[in-house]
Amino acid sequence: MTDTKLKLILALVILFLPLASAVLISLFTKRHKALSAGLSVGAVAIGLVSSIVLFVKFHDAKIEIVPTGLQWLQIPGFAIDFGILIDPLSLLMLLVVTGVGTLVHVFSLVYMKEDESISRFFAGLSLFMFSMLGIVLAANFVILFIFWELVGLSSYLLISHWFQKPAAADAGKKAFIVNRIGDFGFLLGILLVWQQLGSLNIGELSAGGAVTTLAGLLIFCGAVGKSAQFPLHVWLPDAMEGPTPVSALIHAATMVAAGVYMLCRLFFIFEPEALVIIAWIGGITALIAALMAVQQNDIKRILAYSTVSQLGYMVMAVGCAGPAASMFHLTTHAAFKALLFLGAGAVIYTCHHEQNIWKMGGLRKTMPLTYRTFAVGALALAGFPLLSGFFSKDAILAQAYEHQMPLFVIGVFVAFLTAFYMMRCVWVAFHGEHRTDHAKNTKDPPSEMLMPLLILALLSIGLGWKFFGLNDFLIAHWKTLKAATPTAHTAALIGGSLAALTGLALGWFIYRSAKEDPLPARLGALARGMRDKFYFDELYAWLNRWTQEKLSHMADWFDHWILAGAGVKGTSGAVDLTGCLLRLFQSGNLQTYTLLLAIGLLLMLGLFLF
Repeated sequence: MTDTKLKLILALVILFLPLASAVLISLFTKRHKALSAGLSVGAVAIGLVSSIVLFVKFHDAKIEIVPTGLQWLQIPGFAIDFGILIDPLSLLMLLVVTGVGTLVHVFSLVYMKEDESISRFFAGLSLFMFSMLGIVLAANFVILFIFWELVGLSSYLLISHWFQKPAAADAGKKAFIVNRIGDFGFLLGILLVWQQLGSLNIGELSAGGAVTTLAGLLIFCGAVGKSAQFPLHVWLPDAMEGPTPVSALIHAATMVAAGVYMLCRLFFIFEPEALVIIAWIGGITALIAALMAVQQNDIKRILAYSTVSQLGYMVMAVGCAGPAASMFHLTTHAAFKALLFLGAGAVIYTCHHEQNIWKMGGLRKTMPLTYRTFAVGALALAGFPLLSGFFSKDAILAQAYEHQMPLFVIGVFVAFLTAFYMMRCVWVAFHGEHRTDHAKNTKDPPSEMLMPLLILALLSIGLGWKFFGLNDFLIAHWKTLKAATPTAHTAALIGGSLAALTGLALGWFIYRSAKEDPLPARLGALARGMRDKFYFDELYAWLNRWTQEKLSHMADWFDHWILAGAGVKGTSGAVDLTGCLLRLFQSGNLQTYTLLLAIGLLLMLGLFLF
């Protein structure tokens, strides 16, 4: 078997097994919960094995579009094929998506076992995996956009899984609508790229020239929506209304990572002016989301705002000419953020679905294994030295130091805030005394839930080490880019380490014996702003109402004066006036008709003669 044929077979297995699982569950096994769960888990597990085989065998291959023999559209001078994009970047992303996806599926077996709609849940998970894998393997913009929209649809279904809850239904709609805003810009960007470069083939674009700043920024709009960047970041925290495994899947390595992956994939089409804007959008997002996380009390919302902040880090890295650093952090973040969400899920599961950290406490004693794995994830997220997040944050900060010093300062401050709010989360939830009976009667979850936590904890510790060679592997993919200088890495190392350790120490000092949060009393309006998400939701609600009000007034004016006035009443009046004028000439008097005829003939004669 040739290498090309092997690539094609394995890629198609990875891509279409989840789709087959979703179809089978939806049509045939809906009433058989165990069988539905088994089909979904089996599909993604086989995909993981196939991804490992692909990566081991072809990880050093150059970018290649493997033809499938299927063609969607062909017109003179333009064709859209269902090709498969294979290169080191897509192979790494396949590993990340299928790896985290498999662990989330296994965790869900226990977490969702009492759910009445478990078959619908696993069908949604399978459809989501198919959609995300399609983004990774898409060889052209058209196919990419189709899968891009499918990810939006499947995420809507998963976030709204408990649609009986108004909050869950609203969160699903919010995610869907907000993403459509970004996707509209993305679609316009695709059309501009086609107009400027004459191709929609991603392999050709990555090796070709840059597009205009406007086209690049429109493409970036898609990433702003999917990766929850300012000002379209508001949907992601509300997505916490879905089941916790869904939160882990969306936040760790799939939907929100799609935007960052796309930016890294298309890095070479962006002009320097566009990259500067991208960098600052990422930096602003990282900062405001970290500030919001400081005052959240829901354990899942803390992690949600943390995800938004870390995605800002990744986008900032792309804008600072560091796609390798961005993908490095995306990969490490996938491990420790999945660990944190699944750990939070274990806590929520044993606390009878309590999510407020101030109603927990003392879980370190009753859930020792969950505590240890969660603490590893928290330290990795905080950038604690020698854990995976430490190395990937160092790479991002080094890029910022080289290209945008103000963003380096913002990045260091965000690292401090991250360490602070994660220490707050861990200390309040797991240390001290039990605050409720639910917290007192907790215990470590079953082994099926613990196993993914242990695997992810090991990855969160070692994924950034030189042994794995992840950073070097990614840097090699962008050989033409200039690497950060040793001075930049030294500054990042010192700044990031001091920020992390200071944040952890300050968090411990403030919350070591706190019965309630002392920050609202000390920070006043700032703390309220953090807690209330700086009133972005209220602002957007007001803008929505204002826009609807103005549009309704315009529609009313148009209806009253144009349609009803000029259209209906105007036409009727014109007909009436015409009738009145015509009646003047229809008196029934023969002499009058003879006179008018004579006058008309004279006028025609005059016009003819003169």
